[in-house]
Amino acid sequence: MFNLDRTVFLYDLTSTYFEGRAVSNSKAQRGYSRDKRPDGKQVIVGLVVNRDGFPIAHEVFEGNTQDRHTLGKMLDRIDKRVGLKPNQTVVVDRGMAYDDNLKEITDRKLHYIVASRQSERDEWLADFEDTEGFEEVIRQPSPRNPFQKKSRIQVKMRRRGDPTLVLCLSRERKEKDRAIREKQEGRFLADVAKLQERVRRGGRVKPVKIGEAMGRLKERYSRVARYYAIAYDPEKKQLTCKLDQAKRGKAEKLDGSYILKSDRDDLSADEVWRFYRLLTRAENAFRSMKSPRLMRPLHPQREERVETHIFLSVLAYPLLVAIETTLMDQEVHTSWATVRETLRTHQVCTVVLPADGGSVLRIRRASTPEPQHVERYELLGVPTTIMSPRKTWSDGEAPYSDAKNT
Repeated sequence: MFNLDRTVFLYDLTSTYFEGRAVSNSKAQRGYSRDKRPDGKQVIVGLVVNRDGFPIAHEVFEGNTQDRHTLGKMLDRIDKRVGLKPNQTVVVDRGMAYDDNLKEITDRKLHYIVASRQSERDEWLADFEDTEGFEEVIRQPSPRNPFQKKSRIQVKMRRRGDPTLVLCLSRERKEKDRAIREKQEGRFLADVAKLQERVRRGGRVKPVKIGEAMGRLKERYSRVARYYAIAYDPEKKQLTCKLDQAKRGKAEKLDGSYILKSDRDDLSADEVWRFYRLLTRAENAFRSMKSPRLMRPLHPQREERVETHIFLSVLAYPLLVAIETTLMDQEVHTSWATVRETLRTHQVCTVVLPADGGSVLRIRRASTPEPQHVERYELLGVPTTIMSPRKTWSDGEAPYSDAKNT
C-alpha cells in the first residue's frame, strides 16, 4: 500500500516486565530493566522498522540477553521476512557498537551506522575542542509549529581509514550529560560512604567480600567510577576513595559529545547524523506499544501467550504509522497522539429514558461530529457516520445516573 522503503533498517531493543512470577516461561529472566523495574522478571523485545517507521520484523529474547548478542538472530529474521540485499544499511545504537557486531553486518555485505561507546570518545578530545571543521546541521521546524526550537547540532567528519567517524556536538545534550553524571556521582559517593562505614564497623571483614562489593559499585556506576580510585587496606582495615581530577575534567569537556561510525564513504557528516536520528522511529514505536493495555506490563505468563500478546501489539502499531503517513502524504504534519486527542470528543453515547409502565428505552447513537472531526475523517477516508441509532426496550426502572458516555 505504501511502497515501503527497504534500503535502511533501524534496529532497537526494549524490555517489558511481568506482573507475576512467570515460572513457566523460560524467557522470563531478570536483567537490565529499561522500565526501572529490576524487581521483576522481564523479556527483551527487538524491533526493526524502516525509515518511515513501519515495522519489518520483531523478536522476543530472554530477559537477561545483552543487546550485542541479539543482532545475528535479528538479521536472520529480517532476511527470512523481506530478504536482505547487498548495500542495505543497518542502523543500531551503541549497545551493538562492538567489532564482532559490525563484522557480522559487513560479512552479509551490508552497511552500518552506529553510535560508538562512550569510552571511545577520549582519544578524540582534541578534535572536539578544535571548533574548526564543525558544521551545523540545519533542522527545519515542523510546518504546523513554525516557532518550534530544534536543538543545535554540530558535526565534523574524520576519515582515517575504515570506518568513517562523525564527531557530534549538542548543546542541549551537554546539559543532560552533566545532570546525569552529577546524579550518578552523588549516588556512587553515597554508596561508597555506606561501604566505608560497614568496613569501619567490621561488617565486612573478609577482603574478598570487600573486593566483590567494590566491583559491584564499579559495575553499577561505570559512568563515574572510572575516574575514582577505590582501594582497601587490609592492615588498616580502611577503604579509601580518591578522585582523579584529570579524568573527571576530561569527562566534563566531553559532555554533549558523541561519535557515529559508518563504513559508508558516500555520505556527508550531515547525512550520517540524519540516518542515525531515524532510530527515533523505533523508539517512538516502543513508546506507543508500551502504553497502558498494550505491551507493558505483561500479565500473560506462558511463553506462547506472551509472544502472541507482543505480536498483537506490534501488529497494531502499523495502523498508527499508516494514519500518520496518509496525513503526511496530504501535507498534514501531525502525530497519532494529536489525531487521537482531536477525535476523543467524538463519542458514542447511550441515552437512558424511563417510560410509562416501568419500561426503559435505551438509545445507542453517535454524537454529531464537529468540524475538526470531519476534517480528519475526510483526510483519512473514514465515514463521518459511525453507526445508525439503535433502540432497545427493557423492563424495570433505571435511574437517570445510568446515562453515560463511552
